[in-house]
Amino acid sequence: MPRGARYILLFVFAVSALWSAKVQAQHFDITDGKKRVYVPFKMVRSMVVIQLKINNSGPYNFVLDTGVGIMLITDHTLIDSMHIANKRTIKINGLGEREQYEAVVAPLIKVNIAGSLVSQNLSAAILQDDFFGLSDYAGIPIHGLIGHDFFNRLAVKVSFTDSTLVVTPPGKMRIFRKAEILPLTVEENKPYIHTEVNVADGKLNEKKLLIDLGAGHALSLEGAGQIPENCIPGNLGVGLNGLINGYLGRVGYINIGKFQICNLITSFPSDDPAFKTTVQRDGSIGMGILKRFDIIFDYQNGMMCLKPNLNFKEVSEHDMSGMSYHAAGKNFNRLIVEKVDPGSAAADVGILPNDEILSINFKPVNRMSLQQVDDLFKSKDGRNVLVEISRGKLTDRVVITLKRRI
Repeated sequence: MPRGARYILLFVFAVSALWSAKVQAQHFDITDGKKRVYVPFKMVRSMVVIQLKINNSGPYNFVLDTGVGIMLITDHTLIDSMHIANKRTIKINGLGEREQYEAVVAPLIKVNIAGSLVSQNLSAAILQDDFFGLSDYAGIPIHGLIGHDFFNRLAVKVSFTDSTLVVTPPGKMRIFRKAEILPLTVEENKPYIHTEVNVADGKLNEKKLLIDLGAGHALSLEGAGQIPENCIPGNLGVGLNGLINGYLGRVGYINIGKFQICNLITSFPSDDPAFKTTVQRDGSIGMGILKRFDIIFDYQNGMMCLKPNLNFKEVSEHDMSGMSYHAAGKNFNRLIVEKVDPGSAAADVGILPNDEILSINFKPVNRMSLQQVDDLFKSKDGRNVLVEISRGKLTDRVVITLKRRI
């Protein structure tokens, strides 16, 4: 499966399958008598990455993902270093290219975040194969994901302004001044809000949307009959059930409380029964919207609080090169082309899958983050970008003229 696929809706299906094994989610407590705990995070390709320790080993890099129920460990090599007792293996049925996947269920593990956030008896599922390829996608080691277990008994402020989480007991978080407080429901361990969206038909429609910190898209809308005319087909992600296909287009605007965001690039997954969720919903809000706010989640009090930050007026753009890529090599310092869309800017100059990108505008890619590469390739329609590529024993330089397709 393609490793560089957009990080959206990746883990909804995995977690649903693992819950069928009757693994019970747990929670974290604030220790040492502290009233609040500060947790630094890194933004990596629109993922919130925190560090944690498991059974006193680590630290390990985990994606903070409200779309995940049970803690999911994607690096199976952690099994030995974690010293897990009473682990058992389960089979997960898939509907894609593979019949089954294996996961190890590890009960009663100890997880420590920032020294003062501790869970003594967390359950986790460890995938035997990291078919998501998150480390290659991020360009740094990613060991897993954590979601509901972290949020369910705490109030959590996610500040994209200074890349910090602030954690307090429920109801004890200081609310932003001039913020918008929205009702939040938690169904099957995932948070939902109600919004209004102006879609293809020009009408304003109420939508029940999942709040998904682990999703790279801005907005994803499910259901047939609402795809706009100007859109492009694409692979929107990958899950246990296979590729998630669909379209990318723009909606007029979305109203989230008193805030309105216009001309948003939106994902429209194909209406495939294999990917239906048990909770009735209309789609999801991902990091393309969420990073525009500093956010407080308080599951216990059914509340989400939003305050716009410096990203709020950011223009919504999609990749203009027409190629996807991932990091490779021991230190993730190589950049490999994964897919090239027909008729795209990259296709126009003959770039092919498996080409290696050596430099961009004379800057070696091993001195660039993947986020910097992403930002450059969606920077401006018509911009010329000089790319040095390697194919086998040959190297070449080509000029890609970025092309806005949506």
